[in-house]
Amino acid sequence: MTTPEEKTCLRELAKRVAEIADLPVQETRRNLWKKHHVLNPIRPMILIFPEGSWRELLPQDRFVCQDPFLRNIERQLRVKIYTHEHFDTDYATEKTLNVGRRIGTTGWGMEAQRTDSSAPTGAWGFKPVMETYADAKKLTHPQLTRNDAAAQKDLERVQGLLGDILTVRQKGITHNACNLAALFSSWRGLDQLYMDMVEAPEWVHEVLAFITEGLINLWKQYEDQGLLSLNNEDDYHSSGGIGYTDTLPGPNFDPEHVRFANVWGSAQSQEMTAVSPGMHAEFFMKYESEFIKPFALNGYGCCDDLTLKLDDVCAMPQMRRISISPYADVPRSTEQLRGNYILSWKTDPRDLVGAYSPERIRQRIRSALESAREHGSVFEMILKDTHTCDNRPKRFDTWSQIAREEVNRVMETGR
Repeated sequence: MTTPEEKTCLRELAKRVAEIADLPVQETRRNLWKKHHVLNPIRPMILIFPEGSWRELLPQDRFVCQDPFLRNIERQLRVKIYTHEHFDTDYATEKTLNVGRRIGTTGWGMEAQRTDSSAPTGAWGFKPVMETYADAKKLTHPQLTRNDAAAQKDLERVQGLLGDILTVRQKGITHNACNLAALFSSWRGLDQLYMDMVEAPEWVHEVLAFITEGLINLWKQYEDQGLLSLNNEDDYHSSGGIGYTDTLPGPNFDPEHVRFANVWGSAQSQEMTAVSPGMHAEFFMKYESEFIKPFALNGYGCCDDLTLKLDDVCAMPQMRRISISPYADVPRSTEQLRGNYILSWKTDPRDLVGAYSPERIRQRIRSALESAREHGSVFEMILKDTHTCDNRPKRFDTWSQIAREEVNRVMETGR
């Protein structure tokens, strides 16, 4: 049951989102992204995904909705509004509200465990459950589960509340991601997996082949049962970026049945940042390429340093967006990628904590932009992985202002 207070809150928020979505700047931003994604950029693009810091930007005690489902809707609306009102980025606000399809899986037959930190937001440690090579035989391929009746009730509930203000639509799977290393290390432990790649390489390949087959089978179920959704609008892509492009969904598109060839895909094995390029390619990119091959456009990488691995990344199927982490060699990466791929630079989230220095932020951004300009990069800068901003939300605003000033400077002066 929706309370009068919850209904009033959601409708007022929805009206504000609708006002923002109607601003002419939104179409300008969409067009910029569309040119960006066909490697014909107008200028470097800017995005912010606060992630863990949202709890400091939008404290829970400010929320009105107590119903968990409605609270999630409220959060979506507040995020859109906050992003527009505080961040000078290129995020385009749509006059839409997406409701999920209630899709799940039966799991892999092995439940990952971990050792939590005593600190409320501290790091957790691996607690291996795959203790022997034989334990891998316990793995099973996940099967799709769905609850269409509950999903339809969710859709009708939100449409009844907000359908006269926003376009309320149901979406299924939009983030098509292959995370082999995350899965494997969650069962085996990261240190042990590193040892296994040296001591038992054939076994590692066997398990990776099994996981890859399971992921491909799962996504084929999504496709066959009509649960894939288009991701060529404000949909989050890869490890940062959004999906606007006119090249998708492509020719011969059936809106009643979205196919792999109509959407973006992605892969990443950031857990392998410490292994050599050769081992990364042999043990992970080989299998990741199998997963992403059917998708129309792909992204790769996350927080790992891919500086010495870019040749292998670029050779992967339909590669378009490549993540260049805060720990990567940006000049070397821009020189190698040039204008042939989207260079998705993740600036250092540590700039928002500790010894905070706007001048350091400016110098970091300026240096990256100058390198991108020199080598003709299709360049986007993204601030994400910010687990805290030391409870100083305005630091995000300042970062976006500095980023915008530096982009404008590069465009005006050419350097």
